[in-house]
Amino acid sequence: MRLFSKKVMALPEDEILTFTGSIAPAEREKLWAQGKLIISTPQVIENDLLTKRISLEDVTHITFDEAHRAVGNYAYTFIAEKYFESAKNPHVLGITASPGSSDEKISEVCQALHIENVSVKTEKDRDVRPYVQEKKIEWFQVQLPSEMAEIRGYLEKIFDDRLVTVRDLGFSVGNGKYVSKKDLLLLQKKLQGEIRIGGDPAVFTAMSVLAEMVKVNHAVEMIETQGLEPLRKYLEKLDAEASSSSASKASKRLMDDLYMRKALYKLKECEVEHPKLELTRKLVSKQLKGSSDSRVIVFTNYRDTAEIVVNALSESPEISPIRFVGQASRRKDKGLTQKQQVEVLDKFRAGEYNVLVATSVAEEGLDIPSTDLVLFYEPIPSEIRSIQRKGRTGRQHKGRVIILVTKGTRDEAYYWSSKNKEKKDAKKHARA
Repeated sequence: MRLFSKKVMALPEDEILTFTGSIAPAEREKLWAQGKLIISTPQVIENDLLTKRISLEDVTHITFDEAHRAVGNYAYTFIAEKYFESAKNPHVLGITASPGSSDEKISEVCQALHIENVSVKTEKDRDVRPYVQEKKIEWFQVQLPSEMAEIRGYLEKIFDDRLVTVRDLGFSVGNGKYVSKKDLLLLQKKLQGEIRIGGDPAVFTAMSVLAEMVKVNHAVEMIETQGLEPLRKYLEKLDAEASSSSASKASKRLMDDLYMRKALYKLKECEVEHPKLELTRKLVSKQLKGSSDSRVIVFTNYRDTAEIVVNALSESPEISPIRFVGQASRRKDKGLTQKQQVEVLDKFRAGEYNVLVATSVAEEGLDIPSTDLVLFYEPIPSEIRSIQRKGRTGRQHKGRVIILVTKGTRDEAYYWSSKNKEKKDAKKHARA
């Protein structure tokens, strides 16, 4: 995000400033008075506006990078609102590689940022073409091992049992037998609304059962798309919750279920690893053997999986992997500070590490070097996130994108969901 105060021409370095949370608020207030071009994270500007340390009155222009974020309660919407309230002559530019696949999403962003004109550029445009390299996109399918399929079967029995209970209570969820996470969350939101206005006992019962279904649904996703170790860690966490003095009835009921006990028993004796792990090792190894200067990013949705992938890749002598996660710490998993993130990226750039195993934190907003290969450990249903990930390769030279898909699982559903949204997005751009 960039803010220009007064008229900006060629500026001396001391008038181009960077604001982050690591700079003390009082120091930012002083710097604001002397800077003419300020490059900042949106949260910092939002905080300084709320505490009245700064004013946008004299700001002549704001550029909102990754403008698709300007929805809901994100800082961009607040900053734009305050800017158009106070600035003498407001002027904004929103830029993004992934505005969204629906008119509604794009309109929401435009409305939030007070944007009146939209310019669409594609890779085929004359002024864009010289800066875009070819990307080869491939997807590799793997089969879920029978031992994992058995564990999944136990979890699905628990889910189906709870689904019948919710429907018997008179609540509709999903379409037929298949029920997605989105369906569960939509019903949860609806029931929460009914509770606020005084719902009947059936609503409270359904909410409790839904809480179990959300947990089981996540467990099924773990076994299908991640493997045994992430599932073990997740079920250990649920077991700890159920054993605590503050445990909910839903947690206790779930962990006492006969089929959950069967799943836990099978999980203890099962030693197979998800086939994605070995395939990732082979694909990354082959890429790096082909070029000693090559760089690879492996994207995974979960921190536990990122750690497992790093350990697996470390077994190959030509691979020097490093895990790259966000700043937040979760239970025993400590996040990376902003300083640590910069250090990791510098070492990746220099070649000390040649593989970055990253969660969503690496999708956008960070200065990550261009890579030769981006590997999706699992597909993601969001076309915006998919586009952002793919954009991490094919910058200076040809790039390659590989997507791993477990047959007959939600991997396939997520893959086609994202692909269809991207096609829809491309058609909109073509018409524009």
